[in-house]
Amino acid sequence: MACGLVASNLSLKPGQCLRVQCEVVPEAKSFVLNLGKDGDNLCLHFNPRFEAHSDVNTIVCNSKDGGARGEEHRESAFPFQPGTVTEVCISFDQADLTIKLPDGYTFKFPNRLNLEAISYLAADGDMKIKCLAFD
Repeated sequence: MACGLVASNLSLKPGQCLRVQCEVVPEAKSFVLNLGKDGDNLCLHFNPRFEAHSDVNTIVCNSKDGGARGEEHRESAFPFQPGTVTEVCISFDQADLTIKLPDGYTFKFPNRLNLEAISYLAADGDMKIKCLAFD
């Protein structure tokens, strides 16, 4: 069971928070949230990996500029559990994206593309989107 969602007419502005609530499927290996301008220009590739690509319980973040991936950033905080509903909040400004995890842990990832608005969201992997909201 996998989710596949692409929205290319968003208008997330600096200071706004995108709340993504999803149900992680019981046999989850990983899921992905991509935010940016389009599929080749991502300011954030957010990839919690339960057990995928030789990672276990690790969040991998990256960017993509003109199709070229940047340097990976790994977070060991991992509050996700298969078979549960979870929520991630992502906000950004000119310098950074701020990712708030379900347990309240927050970390920053650089806005390498210096985007002034996020217009593209793609979600895929072992989860089902329940709700998308802008705060």
